[in-house]
Amino acid sequence: MSLDGFSGSSGSGSLGGAGMNDPGDSTSTPAQQEFNSFIEQENQKAAIQAAIAKLTETCWDKCVAKPGSKLSSGEEECLSNCAERFLDASVFVMQRMVKKQ
Repeated sequence: MSLDGFSGSSGSGSLGGAGMNDPGDSTSTPAQQEFNSFIEQENQKAAIQAAIAKLTETCWDKCVAKPGSKLSSGEEECLSNCAERFLDASVFVMQRMVKKQ
């Protein structure tokens, strides 16, 4: 993923590469904190997009043997169930990770 569009997106000035401090660091400038927050949000978006891509690929490969002009009712049901199970598993894993912290 590219951040090319960020460099000219606002008039907040140059960060000069010093914006990689911890967002909770009291020595960070407001611009650094804003940049760190932006990067964190973009990383979260990228993670969500990657999860959706993985879900799509996994379920498509499992449920659609031969693509046609329309999905059969069985393929639609399989895709729906697959997506639900994928999300259930993801939630379960996340909950387990939170409990271990």
